[in-house]
Amino acid sequence: MSTSTGTTTVEQAVRAALATVEDPEIHKPITDLGMVKSVSVSPEGLAHIGVYLTVAGCPMKDTITTRVTTAVGAVAGVSEVRVELDVMNDEQRTELRRGLRGDAAEPVIPFAQPGSMTRVYCVASGKGGVGKSSVTVNLAAAMAARGLSVGVVDADIYGHSVPRMLGTTTLPTKVDDMIMPPQAHGVKVISIGMFTPGNEAVVWRGPMLHRALQQFLADVFWGDLDILLLDLPPGTGDIAISTAQLIPNAELLVVTTPQQAAAEVAERAGSIALQTKQRIAGVVENMSWMELPDGTRMEVFGSGGGQTVADSLTRAIGAPVPLLGQVPLDTALRECGDAGTPIVLTHPDSAAARALKGVSDKLTTRARGLAGMSLNLTPVSR
Repeated sequence: MSTSTGTTTVEQAVRAALATVEDPEIHKPITDLGMVKSVSVSPEGLAHIGVYLTVAGCPMKDTITTRVTTAVGAVAGVSEVRVELDVMNDEQRTELRRGLRGDAAEPVIPFAQPGSMTRVYCVASGKGGVGKSSVTVNLAAAMAARGLSVGVVDADIYGHSVPRMLGTTTLPTKVDDMIMPPQAHGVKVISIGMFTPGNEAVVWRGPMLHRALQQFLADVFWGDLDILLLDLPPGTGDIAISTAQLIPNAELLVVTTPQQAAAEVAERAGSIALQTKQRIAGVVENMSWMELPDGTRMEVFGSGGGQTVADSLTRAIGAPVPLLGQVPLDTALRECGDAGTPIVLTHPDSAAARALKGVSDKLTTRARGLAGMSLNLTPVSR
């Protein structure tokens, strides 16, 4: 391989190999993102690869280095790979952002656009403590395990808990005016908890809450998502209203417990769809029962709450609202949430995991329809 032609051929093969290396955050080839600074191969087979990082201190630099080294090292004629990292300048970052997001002066919420194929589910509850966040992260993990591209917005600004439940401590990366969300268990996630020091409380009023949610939806580069889940705060306050305004095509997924008092409050959370003209995807009943060692069920919080909510909302909106699943009480569900390892991944055969995966299957396989959706039509008098 001492000839110039031989070296050139190997270099071409190296460049082809680099085109197979994806950026771990953007999920596009680094060659398409302008991240390859230089490529050279010595007659002895030593490959020098220069790579631009989007920002200094990029949390994915080790992953990128490993991927480049592996891909180039597999090329015939390469005996050694040396990767040198550099950082993009402001102009390069701006060009990268334009290539990904376009030249829009104002950030655009991709999920609110007419051509968006992303299903958006707002996981809501009337009151706290019903396991809404647990349902959200397990549905997300189950969907991602099926090969879908999934994102989660922790929209519970005051009571954010999604990062812990998904087991991520990685901070977002900012590229120009674009935020790259960290990933856990194949799920992209963003939370206000990633921007506040320690366990500091967030003390904001309505307009700031709206702006934060808008940034999570527009400034974060989500890529081409199949499913976006929003973990809403309990109740029918500012965030629920802002969500309906920012993503009018989002569907509500109502979480309740069997307890009648909780069911009554959950009905109020679901009935907000009448005012916002959102579709209700269905109801999930959590903490339905506890299975005892002898196989019998103890209904700790009573029974029937989930079906009551589904029936009530069906009557209210005039379209079927199904009870999508009943999730039993399971100590492992709580333990997995604290450990950041969703139960659908760690104990897939448990009763709780099977119930959650059943809900996931129904949400991802049902056909799109017009039932329960506002068509914005106005009758014309003749």
